[in-house]
Amino acid sequence: MTDTIIVSGGDIHSDFALDFLKKNIDQAGRKNIKLIAADRGLEFFIKAGILPDTAVGDFDSLSQEGKDFLESKKNDMEIVRLKPEKDDSDTQSAMNLAIGRGAKDIAILGVTGRRVDHLIANFGLLILGQNEGAKISLIDQYNYVTLIPDGTVLKREEQFGRYVSFFSIGGDVDGLTLEGFKYPLRGYHLTAADSGLTVSNEIREKQARVTYTSGQLMMIMSRD
Repeated sequence: MTDTIIVSGGDIHSDFALDFLKKNIDQAGRKNIKLIAADRGLEFFIKAGILPDTAVGDFDSLSQEGKDFLESKKNDMEIVRLKPEKDDSDTQSAMNLAIGRGAKDIAILGVTGRRVDHLIANFGLLILGQNEGAKISLIDQYNYVTLIPDGTVLKREEQFGRYVSFFSIGGDVDGLTLEGFKYPLRGYHLTAADSGLTVSNEIREKQARVTYTSGQLMMIMSRD
């Protein structure tokens, strides 16, 4: 169950994001969900009329409205100011803060925009989080991206979107087996070069199962 939601400053569909927040808060309870604004992600919370628990960033990209809001709420929410010259992105810093405080299941919104370089960098957050014992998911209105462990069971009624794709990340994936899918696989050695084989699959049975013997497997659930 998601315990932390980070909103970053990339492209974000407000209606989708608000619905996502509401569903997760209703499911877990507000006190059990930490809301973190990563720099310009604070603009989303301002427009939505929601006060996050924490705002993290150097805040150099905030609008004047955002800066005024930050100043006015300095006694109502935690503000973690970062130096503009830093090695980590604001989103990574927010994630590291959450993990350091015990977060185990983090959803990140606003990280899939027009900048492909930023998107690829954000894929690295999946591995960084996993190395620290946390599940990281990158989510927008069309895609749900996460690393999945060997033995993952996917329920068709709970899937994010119609299409399910798999990619090796950080090296090859050995022994990939897909059961319950439209295009099954058995013991496949998946590399970055041939991952077109595992794009746009579909769950055919009530449940589908994904197993592999080694590597790191990224799953992307998508919808049009």
